[in-house]
Amino acid sequence: MKNIEDQKNLLGKKVLLRLDLNVPLQDGIIKDDTRINKILPTLKFLIQKQAKIIIISHVGRPKGKIVPALSMRPICTNLSEKLNQKINLITDDIRKIENKDLFKNIDGNILVLENIRFYQEEENNDSNFSQHLASFADVYINDAFSCSHRAHASVSSITKFLPSYCGLQFNSEVTALKKVTSEIEKPITCIIGGSKISTKIGIIKNLIPKFDNIIIVGGMANNILSYKNIKIGKSIYEENCNEIVKNIFETSKQYSCSIIYPEDVITSKSLDGKPEPKKLNDISDNDMILDIGEKTIKKIDNLINSSKTILWNGPAGYFENNDFANGSFQIAKSIVKNHKSNSIYSVAGGGDTISVLNKINAIEGFNFISTAGGAFLEYLEGKEIPGISALN
Repeated sequence: MKNIEDQKNLLGKKVLLRLDLNVPLQDGIIKDDTRINKILPTLKFLIQKQAKIIIISHVGRPKGKIVPALSMRPICTNLSEKLNQKINLITDDIRKIENKDLFKNIDGNILVLENIRFYQEEENNDSNFSQHLASFADVYINDAFSCSHRAHASVSSITKFLPSYCGLQFNSEVTALKKVTSEIEKPITCIIGGSKISTKIGIIKNLIPKFDNIIIVGGMANNILSYKNIKIGKSIYEENCNEIVKNIFETSKQYSCSIIYPEDVITSKSLDGKPEPKKLNDISDNDMILDIGEKTIKKIDNLINSSKTILWNGPAGYFENNDFANGSFQIAKSIVKNHKSNSIYSVAGGGDTISVLNKINAIEGFNFISTAGGAFLEYLEGKEIPGISALN
């Protein structure tokens, strides 16, 4: 992929910039502006180069219909404050806009087109729509990696019509993911959690041939324990997954990848009940497994200490209750400790994982934190990412 930093002359050029500004809104108020902060470096780079910037993004899932509550207006206000610049929202029908009219009678060099998903043509990856969007600009930049697993008009087919580059955040995301999937410094360990093993099986199978250790925690580990004929009481469990688990162990044996799962646990009779440390053979019928135990934490810490690269996706337990968050917190602290000593390269992703890190202010202790959600997981699964393919 060509990086926008490779484009030397942007002075006065019109740049069509695809961003992910899909932030949570409540009554027109932004509840979390993390995604906006992530793309500021690319915007500041373009401002410094004196480009004319046309931002395309979306909020929510309007499904091709105009939904006033999903307007880009609050995002424009937020951006304007952060950049100390006038940001112009264009609410005209995009299909009727002409290039020559875009910056006419506009104060400033940054404008935002109204929610691109108000148009059915966007999600249909309509080539004519893409071509029309491309007619607005001289250059296209995709800095929305988190939207790039979707073959949409402003992500995929648009690159046929304009010189195309990735933005700074997009480049950082792909660089980090390459370091944990193809440009690996070994030994490499993956810590993977979540409630359903079936949703992560594609990732596990894709990573087994490349990784030295895969640590399975969270609700999905209960399927491993059940497969090993360990009673899991009334713990969260996914039906009909024994073949999946069997396949994981058989494939890992083939590639000499160690599969690690809990050796002891923290249980309770309810989600807000008293935590009880248990050995695996002591779990009763009315117990719920809600976290990993001290023995398991120590084993994971030793594996992190002996690794050069770490990938983490998914907490170790029911972290929403601090009584069952210790396993997740200790994993985070172990990775941060090794990061500070420059002994590992660490990548974390997934909303719950980020929530864990925010709870103990550990975000800065990782080399890279991905907020990309589906695109992050599909990349790890080895699936083709339309936005990357388009830029290539």
